[in-house]
Amino acid sequence: MIDLLVAGGGPAGLAAAITAARAGMDTVVVEPRAAPIDKACGEGIMPGGVAALRALGVSPRGRDLHGIGYLDDGRSVRAAFRDGPGLGVRRTELHAALHRRAVELGVRVVPGRAGDVRQDDDGVSLGTTGLRARWLVAADGLHSPLRRELGLDRPGRGPRRYGLRRHYRIAPWSDFVEVHWSRHAEAYVTPVGDRLVGVAVLSADRRTYAQHLDAFPALAGVLDGRDAGPVRGAGPLRQGARSRRAGRVLLVGDAAGYVDALTGEGVALAVATAGAAVGCLAAGRPQDYPRHWARLTRRHRLLTEGLLRAARCPSGSRLIVAAAHRAPDVFAAVVHALR
Repeated sequence: MIDLLVAGGGPAGLAAAITAARAGMDTVVVEPRAAPIDKACGEGIMPGGVAALRALGVSPRGRDLHGIGYLDDGRSVRAAFRDGPGLGVRRTELHAALHRRAVELGVRVVPGRAGDVRQDDDGVSLGTTGLRARWLVAADGLHSPLRRELGLDRPGRGPRRYGLRRHYRIAPWSDFVEVHWSRHAEAYVTPVGDRLVGVAVLSADRRTYAQHLDAFPALAGVLDGRDAGPVRGAGPLRQGARSRRAGRVLLVGDAAGYVDALTGEGVALAVATAGAAVGCLAAGRPQDYPRHWARLTRRHRLLTEGLLRAARCPSGSRLIVAAAHRAPDVFAAVVHALR
């Protein structure tokens, strides 16, 4: 029997494995895909997320980000990060750096799909892998099969939002993340290399990437004719969980529930919740984890829900940018609150 099984080798799962290995726990990660793993995401890591990764001994290559700007057709407002730079980093580079660190610490990564959870007073096993451990961390993503299998899935409320991402071969024109707002979507422009930017679109409207980009004519004009990579998608983004614990299984990262990618805090929250889960296990207090999860994610959930409600109102996007433009100090405080 090993100490910890981690189902899912994305950022949350690898962060849990790294934390556990550093605590002296014998850890195995079960992941069906070969590293590095790509995924549709904004690829911008907030300063708190950069600090959390460095605390794990992980420093992926990327491009420094110095703040966030909101833009619509007529207004713009920017706010700089106060606690050092964030990082624009390709998802594949982030995953490769986490994977290297986990292996360096002695974590075993084995191919396989997590399922058929069986647990008793002494341990938990994944029947599909033949592995048994004292504890299981479920980090198997937004549409977590383990969350469903354990009866913890809760239907998301509100509009179903989706994300699409594409890379463009062009020199970044800003060291800020730009969030372009339209009536039906937001476009997130993140520098991720010296001649590469990622453009992610979030919306409740099911349109093609090109159709979404047409809603941002100034941005579309800059990108027109540039070499572009494939479009990757994800969603629906909102996912709920009835609990973050089921016996010897703890849910972390997106598997534990997700509101939206609007604030760009996914990596920071993945690392934080993974660390809290392992900390509770190491202390022999798994029952404390749901409370820690609620505390760690509360500010993010409140801020994201508030922005989503505002954006759903008629002309809501214009009101958001206008309000930020009229009160730049308030906007700067909100940006500073992002992890």
